[in-house]
Amino acid sequence: MEQVATHYLWWIVALLLIGGEVILPGYFMLWIGIAAAAMGIVLLVVPDMGPLAQAIVFAAFAFVSCFAYWKLVRPRLDRVPPGNERLNRRGEQLIGQRYVLCEAILNGRGKAKVGDGTWLVTGPDLPLGATVEVVGIDGTTLRVKAADVG
Repeated sequence: MEQVATHYLWWIVALLLIGGEVILPGYFMLWIGIAAAAMGIVLLVVPDMGPLAQAIVFAAFAFVSCFAYWKLVRPRLDRVPPGNERLNRRGEQLIGQRYVLCEAILNGRGKAKVGDGTWLVTGPDLPLGATVEVVGIDGTTLRVKAADVG
C-alpha cells in the first residue's frame, strides 16, 4: 500500500506545480510538474524504488524537461513570422514615415502630427509646419530629421 501512495504523491506534486504555473505563469513550474508526473509513472513500473533513487531520478527528469523546453520548445515559441517584427511596436512602425510638425522643434524638442494624435519629437531645430522624417525612436519620443522635399 505504501508504493501506491508514493506514486500518487508524485502526481499530487505534479498537479500542484502545474496549478502553480497557471496562477504564476512563467513556464518553469510546468516542466518540473511534468517531471513529477513522469516520476509517478516510473513508480508504477518500479514500485520498490527507494527515496534517494526517486530524488535522483526526479532531478534528472526535471533537468531534462527544463533543458528540452529551453532548447526545443522555447525557440519555436519565440519565432516571429516574417513581416511581423514590428507588429506591436507602433513607434518602430513609424520609422521612415514623414510627418508635419504641429509644434516647432526648439532646443531639440517639438511635436509632430501623427494620424489623429501628436508625438513628441527630437531633432534639429525646425519651424512649425516643416516636414520631418522619422529616423528612430527613444521610448515614446520620435527622433526625426528634416525631410528632403523633392
